[in-house]
Amino acid sequence: MTKILFVCHGNICRSPMAEFVLRDMVTRERRAGAFSIASAATSTEEIGNGVYPPARRKLREHGIDCSGKTARQMTYRDYGEYDLLIGMDSANMRNMRRICGGDPEDKLRLLMAYTGRERDVADPWYTGDFEATWRDVNAGCRALLQAIDRGQA
Repeated sequence: MTKILFVCHGNICRSPMAEFVLRDMVTRERRAGAFSIASAATSTEEIGNGVYPPARRKLREHGIDCSGKTARQMTYRDYGEYDLLIGMDSANMRNMRRICGGDPEDKLRLLMAYTGRERDVADPWYTGDFEATWRDVNAGCRALLQAIDRGQA
């Protein structure tokens, strides 16, 4: 089983979008049993809050339900629990390294790096552009799944 944790600042927009997009992809391919997929925050700001309503609406537009998801903070223990810890932007990556005490097993990755474009996932919190975030997350998750399939994740 491949265990993946998506991480962003608050765990209410980008990382839960990635969590539920990848879950949807593996479910549609009848491979859900081969994956454990979750998401978390680097901050404590949104702990216990649900997915941000515009992110929830964007997922729903694509037939994806994220009911019941609440924000949680990433912990040091997550490093041992997950095979891949995928950050949404460079600030998340710095905070993830701090929380994990480094990355001795090379598990911390930037989502968009899987697309061949090492850049941040568009942050809708500041832009309000959830469509751009959807495009980035969808492309990143597709590329991540392909990398896993090739044994290159």
